[in-house]
Amino acid sequence: MTLFLGLDLGTGSTKALLIDGNGDVAAQASAAYQPSSPQPGWSEMDVEAWWQAVLACAAQLPPELRRAVAGIGLSGQMHGVVLSDAAGQALRPAILWLDNRAAKALGPYPADSLARLGNPLSPGMAGPVLCWLKAHEPGTLAAARWALQPKDWLRLRLTGSAGAEPSDASGTLLADRHGRWDLDLVDRLGIPPSLLAPLGDSAGTAGLLCASAAAALGLPAGIPVAAGGGDTPMAALGSGLLAHNMAQLTTGSGAQIVVMQSRLPPVSPVLNSFRAVNPGHLPGWYVMAAMQNAGVALEWARNTLGLSWAEAYARAFEARPVQDGGILFLPYLSGERTPWMNPRLRGAWIGMDPGSTPGQLMRAAFLGVAYSVRAGVDALRAHGIPFDSLRLAGGGSVHAAWRQLLMDVLQLPLDAVACPNASARGAAMLGGMAAAHWGVADFSAMAPPSARLGEPQSLRHEDGYHHFCQLGRLMAGWFDSKEQP
Repeated sequence: MTLFLGLDLGTGSTKALLIDGNGDVAAQASAAYQPSSPQPGWSEMDVEAWWQAVLACAAQLPPELRRAVAGIGLSGQMHGVVLSDAAGQALRPAILWLDNRAAKALGPYPADSLARLGNPLSPGMAGPVLCWLKAHEPGTLAAARWALQPKDWLRLRLTGSAGAEPSDASGTLLADRHGRWDLDLVDRLGIPPSLLAPLGDSAGTAGLLCASAAAALGLPAGIPVAAGGGDTPMAALGSGLLAHNMAQLTTGSGAQIVVMQSRLPPVSPVLNSFRAVNPGHLPGWYVMAAMQNAGVALEWARNTLGLSWAEAYARAFEARPVQDGGILFLPYLSGERTPWMNPRLRGAWIGMDPGSTPGQLMRAAFLGVAYSVRAGVDALRAHGIPFDSLRLAGGGSVHAAWRQLLMDVLQLPLDAVACPNASARGAAMLGGMAAAHWGVADFSAMAPPSARLGEPQSLRHEDGYHHFCQLGRLMAGWFDSKEQP
C-alpha cells in the first residue's frame, strides 16, 4: 500500500490527511491551537504550537499507515510572516493574516501598486508586515535569515531547505501577477531581498524529509515533500475546481468565493487575484472575493451570548419573533477586505431594544455573515465574472437551516462538495505528484462528487441586504475618519 500525506497549517488548527493511490481517504487527524492578540488589532502565533500540532496529528495516524507514506504535500494559511534563522528557528511569533498593525505601513507602496501586483493593498499581507517590522523591530528583522509564509516555515522544519512557490508569493504584495518576486519593488520598500526564499513549482519536489523530522513524525526519511501552496488554491485543487469559471464558496474563519481563471484576470480594487497551485493545462489563476469575518464573527457572537453551538443554531433558526432586518449585524470584527478593503472597519449590532433576545441577536449574526458573502458575490459579478451556482465547501456550512439561509440571501443554488479537509487533500495530491505517482491527467478523475443542496426559496432578505449595505457604507466612512490603529 502506498499513501500520500497532506498537512494543512490553518489559522485555528492543523489537519493531516492520508490518501491512497486512488485518492481515497485512508485516515485523518487534527489538532487545534489559538492565536494570540497581544494588542487590539494584532494576531500572532507561537510557531512552536504549529509544530506540536503537526506532531499531535501524526501521532493520531496509525503507525502502519505512516510507514506507507511515499510523499508529502503542504498547505497553509496565506499572507502571514514567520521570521526565522537559517535553521527555521523563529525569532518572534508569526504575524498572521488577520493582523492589522501594518495599516500605516501601506504608504511606501507606489501609486501603480494595484496594476503592478494585481491586488489591493492589505495590512495583513507579508509586504506591509515586513515594512512594519523594519520600522518597529529593526533588530529582529536584521537578525532574520528568512521571511517565510507559514507552510514554507513548516517545509523548512521538515526538510532543512528554505523555499517558496507562486501561489503564496502572489499573496504577499511583494510579487508580480505570475507569483515572481518583484525585486524592484522589494528594493523600493527597503526590504532585504535575501529574506525572500527561492521560488519553485507548487507541485515540484522542494526537498526530502530529513531524518530528525521523520523520526519525530514516524514517517520514512527521504520521501519527497512538494512545495505545496496556500490553503485557498489548495482547497480548489482538492475539491475538484479544475475548470475555467468554476466557482466555490468556502466558509471557515473567513469566507472566500473563488472563481478559477485560465487567463490572467483583470484587476479590481475590491477583489484579489492570485496564482493557483494547478500544474499543466489546468487554470493558472483564481479571482477571489475574500471576507475576513465569517466563522470568527459567528464564534464571537455565540460566545458573547453564552450559547453552545447547538443552542445558537436552535435559537437562531426557530420561529422568528421579529422581522429579518429588524436587527442588523455587521460582522467586521477585524476590518474587511471585499468589498470595503478597510482594515479599520468594525462590527456592530444595530436595532436592538430591551426585548431583544439572544436568539434574535444570533439570527442577526448569521444574516450579517450571509449578507457579507452576498456582497462578495455582487462584487464578482460587477467585475464581469459570471457564475450561476456555487459549490459549497468548508466546515462552517454544515447546518441545513444555515445553508438555506445562504441560498436565500445569495439567490443562488448551492452544490455540496463531498470533500472535508479539501486543503489537506489538495496537498496530499501534490505530494503524490512529487512522488511521481500521479500526473495532471489523473486529477479530473479524482475530483470528489458534488450534490445540489437546493434552490433559493424566498426573496424576503433583499430589503435587509439593502439596509446592510447602506449601514456598511456609513460605518466604513465613519471609521475612515478615525485614527488608524
